[in-house]
Amino acid sequence: MKTISAKIPNRLKEELKKYGVKVSATVRESLEKEVRRRKRERLKERADELSSRLREKVEADEIVSAIRSTREER
Repeated sequence: MKTISAKIPNRLKEELKKYGVKVSATVRESLEKEVRRRKRERLKERADELSSRLREKVEADEIVSAIRSTREER
């Protein structure tokens, strides 16, 4: 495991202590949450990009035809 450090105002340090905040766990959870958010954001951007490229390559009638044939299979 790696160690990181950050400078915070004395007032904040005192409040963290006063309320019993476990700084290490809180920072770890926050960083993990941020990484998950950014991963989702990157995946969404990539999906939008791929979707856009597909729309450019596939004609609308091909999509309609595929949908209709799928409905007919039921």
